[in-house]
Amino acid sequence: MKILLLNGPNLNLLGRREPALYGNRSFEDYFPSLQEAFPALTLSHFQSNHEGVLIDQLHEHGFALDGIVLNAGGLTHTSVALADAVAAIATPVVEVHLTNLAAREEFRQKSLLGRYCAGSISGFGLESYRLAVQWFAGQQRKRVGF
Repeated sequence: MKILLLNGPNLNLLGRREPALYGNRSFEDYFPSLQEAFPALTLSHFQSNHEGVLIDQLHEHGFALDGIVLNAGGLTHTSVALADAVAAIATPVVEVHLTNLAAREEFRQKSLLGRYCAGSISGFGLESYRLAVQWFAGQQRKRVGF
């Protein structure tokens, strides 16, 4: 099973950006622990601060992979184009957020992407990624009869 973890704007600053809100660990430091936790899965990751590049990644991988874990950052609340890209692909997408969107500013409480995703996970810091990958791993077990 191949899964892409796709990160949007400002997530390259994890560990340095508002650590009280987002934690003090970078995604690059966290990613190897995901690989260790799911050795049967092929995990890759990509980050961009540019909306079009994220859309290109969804188009490129959205018909070939088994799953995409998407943290679109602030584009979650503003990008119709990114939502359209998620809707257009065949690969299931799980939306993740480090913080609990329901507890954030009003403009952050609405996701334009969520309606096109298999599910949304928020509020568990970097562990939100692990929970999303765990869901995909469970889907794989269901397909093979475990």
